[in-house]
Amino acid sequence: MALYTHHLPRWKRDEVEEIKRGIQEHPVVGIVNMHGIPASQVQDIRRNLRGTARVKMSRNTLIERALNELGGSVADLKEHFEGQSALIFTNENPFRLFKLLEQTKTKMAAKPGEIAPEDIVVPKGPTTFKPGPIVGEFQQVGIPAVIEGGKVKIRETKTVVKKGEVINRKVAGVLSKLGIKPMDVGLALQAAYYRGSVFTPEMLAIDEEACAKKIAFAASQAFNLSVNAAIPTRLTIGAIIGRAVSEARNVGVEAGVYEKDIIDLIIGRARREMLAVALAAQARGFDLDEETLKAATAAAPAVSAAVPAAVAAPAAEEEETEEEKKEEDEESGLAGLGALFG
Repeated sequence: MALYTHHLPRWKRDEVEEIKRGIQEHPVVGIVNMHGIPASQVQDIRRNLRGTARVKMSRNTLIERALNELGGSVADLKEHFEGQSALIFTNENPFRLFKLLEQTKTKMAAKPGEIAPEDIVVPKGPTTFKPGPIVGEFQQVGIPAVIEGGKVKIRETKTVVKKGEVINRKVAGVLSKLGIKPMDVGLALQAAYYRGSVFTPEMLAIDEEACAKKIAFAASQAFNLSVNAAIPTRLTIGAIIGRAVSEARNVGVEAGVYEKDIIDLIIGRARREMLAVALAAQARGFDLDEETLKAATAAAPAVSAAVPAAVAAPAAEEEETEEEKKEEDEESGLAGLGALFG
C-alpha cells in the first residue's frame, strides 16, 4: 500500500486508485475547472464527450494524492488546480481536447461578483423598454439612454465592464434585462499532460486556419528553394528536371542549335522576327504583299517584342534631305524586302 493512502478510509483509497488507473491508461490527462457549471449542463457535456473523453470528478485532495503517488512530470498538473477541479481522460491529442472542451461552452447571464472574461459592451440603438425606471438604471451604470418614439434608446455604444473587472449587482441586472450573456460556461481546461509535458491553454489555443496557411507557405518556400538550388528530393525532382529541360531548350534556341527537339522553336522564332521586321517596314511606308501583310497583322501582338531596336527606330531619324537619295533608299528597301519575303 502506498504511503499516501495508507491511512485513508477504504472509499478514498479506491478513489485514488481509480484516478491513477485513468491516468495510466490514457495518453492525455486534463485538469478542468467545474466551478459554476449547472448540473444539467455537466450531464450534457458528459453525454457529448461520450466515446471521446471521460470526465472524472473528485476532491482536489484525492486528485493531488493520486498525482503525487504516480510522481514524475504528471505530478506537475497539481500546480494548475483552480476552483472545483476534475480530471478528463482521453486518447485524443491535447490540441483536439482543448477544441472539444471549447465547444462545450455556452453563453450565460452574468452573476454579481463574477469576473468579466472580456470587455462587456452595450451597443447603441433602440430597446424594447417603455419609458420608466429602466432609464435611471441604465444611467446609473453609465449607459446613456433617452426616450425616443415611445421607447428607451441607448444613445451610444458603451463598455460597462472591462476584461478582468468584477461585475457588480447593478451591472449584472442591466445586462440580464438587455439579454446580454457575457459569461462562457463549460469545461475550462486548466492544463493537459501528454508524453511528459504539461500544456497550458495559451499553448493549445491556436488558430488552425492561420497555422495551416503558415505551413503551406513554408512548404512552398522550401519547394522553391529546393528547385532553385537544384537540391533533388522526392517531391522536387520532377520540377528540377523540367526546369533543366526548359533552360537547355532555351539555350539551344538562342544559340541556333539545330536539334530535332527544338528546330520547330528556332523556326518559330525566326518567323516571328521576320514578321516583326515586316511590320516595322510597313510602318515606314513600304508595301507588303497580301500574304505577308495578313500574317504580320495577325501576329502583331506576339511579334512586337521581336522588333530589333535599330529597325523599330522612328523613320524620321533616318529621313534624307535630298529627294533623289530618298528615292534610291526606297528602291533599295523594296528590293531587299522582295528577297526576304520571296
